[in-house]
Amino acid sequence: MILKLKKPLAFFDLETTGINISRDRIVEISILKVHINGSKELKTERINPGMPIPKESSMIHGIYDIDVADKPKFPEIAKNLANFLEGCDLAGFNIVKFDVPMLVEEFLRAEVNFETKTRNLVDSQKIFHMMEPRTLSAAYKFYCSKDLENAHSAEADTVATYEVLNAQLERYDNKVLTDDKGNKTTPVINDMTILHKLSISNNVDLAGRMVYNDKGEAMFNFGKYKDKLVRDILQKDPSYYGWMMDSDFALDTKRRLTELKLQMLKK
Repeated sequence: MILKLKKPLAFFDLETTGINISRDRIVEISILKVHINGSKELKTERINPGMPIPKESSMIHGIYDIDVADKPKFPEIAKNLANFLEGCDLAGFNIVKFDVPMLVEEFLRAEVNFETKTRNLVDSQKIFHMMEPRTLSAAYKFYCSKDLENAHSAEADTVATYEVLNAQLERYDNKVLTDDKGNKTTPVINDMTILHKLSISNNVDLAGRMVYNDKGEAMFNFGKYKDKLVRDILQKDPSYYGWMMDSDFALDTKRRLTELKLQMLKK
């Protein structure tokens, strides 16, 4: 099945020093850019993280300190990467919870503005877990009838995710589901805007420290003010804003919190 695209769709995967968005760094990124006409560009970069790669992480993705010692650091390639992704929607496997927040954090550290609000985010893992809960290797076997060679290689995982999404769209095209309330819906359609709505959560920030409630109001999603409206807390306890800005929260979280504070002050 040919993807129905209104703008390029960039499949990507990251290999990192760990899973802490604030402290860990990218050591490899692979991007498969699918253009509207179906043509593809594959770009893979290894990156010097500027910190030792833990052995536990190296054992997973096979990238060691010596492999990236002479590679550029992220700020050196950030603008070129941002240009390559300009005008693209983003797709991948588990990108909403990890890869997108990690990539945005690296861009912010490099002082390169990389916005996700204007992009559709399509997460094949979300579709997979909804339809057939398993891992990427199992998804590849299930949907493509092939074994995933070199799993945890960014390039292999990126190309596999592209094939998985195509196979998912073929398998679930026009398939009607009934939820626990009896409502019927067709969730998987070959339209990136619809797949974005399926993939994305109700997070205000990519790390999920703040979420939208049913009324579209931002609430804190952690700590002593969990489930409290952000605007109420900023009014009642203005020092909480300063505490978050000075603490080890993701830069994207701080950016979104500042946006909410400015919106509140304008009203």
